[in-house]
Amino acid sequence: MKVATWNVNSIRSRLDHAVQWLQANPVEVLCLQETKVVDTDFPAAAFEELGYHTKIYGQKSYNGVALISRQPLENVQRGFAAVLGADRVGDLDDQKRVIAGQCGDAYVVNLYVPNGNSVGSEKYEYKLRWLACLKEYLAALLKEYPNLNVCGDFNIALEDKDLYNPEGKEKHIMSSPVEREALRDVLSVGLADAFRKFTDEGGHFSWWDYRAASFRRNLGWRIDHHYLSAPLYARATACTIDLAPRRLEKPSDHTPVIVEY
Repeated sequence: MKVATWNVNSIRSRLDHAVQWLQANPVEVLCLQETKVVDTDFPAAAFEELGYHTKIYGQKSYNGVALISRQPLENVQRGFAAVLGADRVGDLDDQKRVIAGQCGDAYVVNLYVPNGNSVGSEKYEYKLRWLACLKEYLAALLKEYPNLNVCGDFNIALEDKDLYNPEGKEKHIMSSPVEREALRDVLSVGLADAFRKFTDEGGHFSWWDYRAASFRRNLGWRIDHHYLSAPLYARATACTIDLAPRRLEKPSDHTPVIVEY
């Protein structure tokens, strides 16, 4: 089974890219982030014409996640509150960032982690609260679904080799020590980085700024991840980054990452 994650930075702007990519790469599940559209306006028909099924959780202009699957997904859950309850989650589901569903024996969790804006800001503190809730959410899911594939745009480069230039990383959003430690704490529930099972060296990225010819110069960050529970990690046979969509005209600033198990 192949599962892909891709922050498309507006599904309506990148619909042709997503459809063409699926035609060339018929994965079992495509996890999209930053769809930026309310559910009623999501272009589901374009994927249904390919024989795919859609499960969506969106909002106007910002955020939004979707699961595009070859077979209908089971046990689909939207938001943290579906697992933890509204009292625990509070305002953390106001932004649509979490959707999950079962495909075969794997439970796929699709995330769009908050960016955080800048270190020490109000949005940064929100990001840390969100990650703390994510840990509880995943720990609860693991009790019911031991084969967990947690993927998406994490907006965190966990190691120095995950960004092209680590100088000043301590003060930079997406690489500050507190963010990294928060993500490591999330992973401590029993998850491991699928990409690092197969590729140890740096220089492999999934996001490049639109400015300064960053993609052409490979000035990127690896912030899109697949984290697998122990049974799936043992079964994983590949995890790759597909650069082709980033070369297209008017691309997303992210590119797909695919895991196979």
